[in-house]
This record gives sequence, C-alpha cells and structure tokens, in this order.
Amino acid sequence: MLSRLDRLAYHSQHLSFAINATVMQEAARIATRTPRPKITAELIKLINKRRMELHRTDLANVESGMYPRELLFDIPTRRYLHESILLLKDAGNVVRRKQKNAYKDIPAVDKDRYPPYYRRTFHWQSDGYFSDFSAKVYEVGVELLFRGTADVMRRQVIPPMTRFLAEQPAGEAPRILDIGCGTGRSLHQIARAHPRARLYGADMSPAYIKRARKRLIELDDVTLAAENGEALPWADGTFDIVTSTYMFHELPRNARRNVMREMLRVVRPGGLVVIEDSAQVSESPELADVLRNFPVEFHEPFYADYLEDDLAGILAEVGFTNVRTESHLVAKVVVATRP
Repeated sequence: MLSRLDRLAYHSQHLSFAINATVMQEAARIATRTPRPKITAELIKLINKRRMELHRTDLANVESGMYPRELLFDIPTRRYLHESILLLKDAGNVVRRKQKNAYKDIPAVDKDRYPPYYRRTFHWQSDGYFSDFSAKVYEVGVELLFRGTADVMRRQVIPPMTRFLAEQPAGEAPRILDIGCGTGRSLHQIARAHPRARLYGADMSPAYIKRARKRLIELDDVTLAAENGEALPWADGTFDIVTSTYMFHELPRNARRNVMREMLRVVRPGGLVVIEDSAQVSESPELADVLRNFPVEFHEPFYADYLEDDLAGILAEVGFTNVRTESHLVAKVVVATRP
C-alpha cells in the first residue's frame, strides 16, 4: 500500500515538473515569437481533469500490483536538468529550421536503408533521429512537451501485460518485443515491472539503439536491433507480447498497416499486442481542436491523417481480435490479441 507520504511526494514531484516545464515552454515561445495556441477555458478544464485522472490511475496501478512503486519516482532529475540545458542551447537551430521549413536538414544517410518518411526532422529537432545528440535529448524533450506526464502515459502499456501474464501457465520467461523502442525508456519500465521477461527492442535509428543499450546495460536478457518495424527479422510467432509506444503517429497510412501486419506475424497465436500513441478523434472527439493544433507547431507530416485513422480499426482490419481502447490524458492504449 502507498503511504500518505508517498502520495504527497508523487504529487509534489509532478507539480514541480509541470511548473518548470511551463516556464521553459513560455520562455521558448517568447524567444521564438511563437504565438500561443488558442485554447478555451473549457478545454483547459477538461485537460486538467484528464491529468488528475491519469495520476489517480497511476497510483491505483501500483496499489493493485500492476507495476512497482519505484516507477512512480523514476525521474532522472539531474540528467534531465543537464539535457534541458543542451536543448536550450540548440533552440536557435530548431527555430531556424522551422522558419525555413528545413525538414530535410539531417545528416547524410543511406537512402536504401531508410524510407523517405523517416528521413526528416520530426519536431524540427536537430539531426532527426540520426545522431547521438538527438538520442541524448529525446526523452527530456518529450517530458517537457507533456509537462512531466510522458512517462506516466508511457507505462500504461504495462497493466494489460501484467493481467495477461497472470493468466498464463508457469513456464519459460515471456518474450516481449517493443517496436520503435527508441532510447529504451519503455523497455526500462517494463523490465522493472516484469524482471523475468526476455526483452527485445527494434528501432530504425542506430543512434537510439546505441543509447538504449547504454540505458539497459544492467539487464541480463535484452536484445536490441536497428531494424524497420515494417520488416522485422524475427520468425513467426516468436513473442508472447508485442508493444509499441508513440510511434504510429509518425508513420504514413500504408506503413502503419505494414507494421501491424508484422506485429500479427511475430506474436504467437493467443499472444497480446499493446499499442500506445496520441489520442485520436475516434475516442477523444472533445480533444479534436488541441490534437489538430499539434502539427501546426511541430513538424508532424502524418499526424493529421493519423487522427482520423483509428488504431483499433487498423488492428481489426489486419486480423487481430478482442480489440479494446483506453484513454489516458492526451494518449490512448489499444490492446488486442492474435487469434
């Protein structure tokens, strides 16, 4: 059971992060002369309500044994502070790129290895996904964007896994694959919740895989590969669980379906798929104005189409069953099984 002190520390930590992130965002707006998006008082009230619901869910998940208490306080404050300074120093490059619409401003890469949709500077970030610098500041950038709730939303993929694994017969350690694993933040949290699991990760960026290997170096059984989720190197039915976090909104429509077909192929019959990504109009119509404003500020070329391309519908389309959706602040978790 969580103590009153645990709950106080949890809420204090999130309030502090939210205040600091807000100050940094407003300072960046002033420095870059970026107009503040128009959001109604009703919408602000709704988002605050959803944020409180997310925090209640987070605490309840620990109380019910979905994941351990340590994840509530797993914020690398000192590292984030250092990386925030690096982001601020690089802000001028981001502004220049945005002003010039220089979305192809990336290092030279092998065009045969990376599809056109990937060879760009998502979010106007320096180097796209192709450098150690980009990998180093990615996590803190996402946390600042979501004002300290990115990790909380990210770990909502764990409860469906915990419930699924509790129903499985005892035996070999479960195999869990994270597609688009990035710097390994989701795998880090999954490992804390399910230390027996054999973990695998795939991401197209060698720099991000390199960063993930460094983060997960203490794990005894983890395999990471710089691979495209549209053509995974593993055999049919290899995994008990396949997951993906914050990836599908950066894929064009055909690639979303290709990745989901690969998920269907590599998860075993009866296995579980858990996807988390941005909320969509299908389950969160009340957030439509906020969601549609997002690509106005950030280079997200496939996001407008993503909003209308319901993830649950695609999963059913490619052959998954028992598809269900949960809302978490401005994110959604979609769960399905392979027949």
